[in-house]
Amino acid sequence: FFLTFTQDRSEKRTMPLSPLLLLAALISIAFAPMAQSLSSSTSPRQQQSRRAAMLSLPSLLIGTAAATTAATTLYPDAALADDPGSTEMKFQRYPQLRFIAALGDPKASSGTGADKWGLWRDDPGPRGVYLRDYDRKFKDGVAPGGWTLDKDSIWIEEHGLVMPSPGDLPKRSLRKSSKESLPYKRYVVTGARDVTTVLTLHDDGRWELAKGSLYDVTHLPCRSARYTPSSGSGSCVPTAEDQSVFPVKPGAAMPKLANSACDKQDYAVLFVLGEEVLN
Repeated sequence: FFLTFTQDRSEKRTMPLSPLLLLAALISIAFAPMAQSLSSSTSPRQQQSRRAAMLSLPSLLIGTAAATTAATTLYPDAALADDPGSTEMKFQRYPQLRFIAALGDPKASSGTGADKWGLWRDDPGPRGVYLRDYDRKFKDGVAPGGWTLDKDSIWIEEHGLVMPSPGDLPKRSLRKSSKESLPYKRYVVTGARDVTTVLTLHDDGRWELAKGSLYDVTHLPCRSARYTPSSGSGSCVPTAEDQSVFPVKPGAAMPKLANSACDKQDYAVLFVLGEEVLN
């Protein structure tokens, strides 16, 4: 693959296409049908049905010679480079959609702080409790869906549903053949718009995207925020009246709660389609 560009309108130069961009292009093509099915509807009310449709999608394993070339030069550092003897780079599609809760500059394509990110391995919405039912349905801190509420870390989504907290986001990989643990992990992510690409997470909290920015892989209709107490454990208590400020428009900031003892931190939501498989 080569890219031709013009310099000063008088001289044409040809240069190799960046392996990083090549890998992003291959991933975008391979996962395009999945991302397209996600972007077919943008109405917040249809988010749940679209996510549920992902449950029926079969898993997919992709690997090409071109991707192998990209993999061996994507990260020149020895600690981050794939084994040069490897025959292919593979990404396995998940049987159902997963969701990353991410923090960072929306315009950035790399950064730090991924140690504060989280992962929902399934859609947390259906197990959520509307704010209008907060007092009635959380009996002894347990939701009807069986999950336990952390009163010092309350996650709310765009419809005013209190959700289970995300779990830890793995940032290390395991090479199956040698059982070697590697200090990074790669995921295929999308915002269900124009960009589907590779997200690399490092165990020291660094992250980078092969293509686009954090905004490009953020699913805008999915809004999420974490509400924490500002004046002592248990002081952040939502009320039924808070339901009135929801739903939230796609791309908008999550609202503050009526309780002034609640601090708010907005998180971007990334759709996770699959992860790298290392043989």
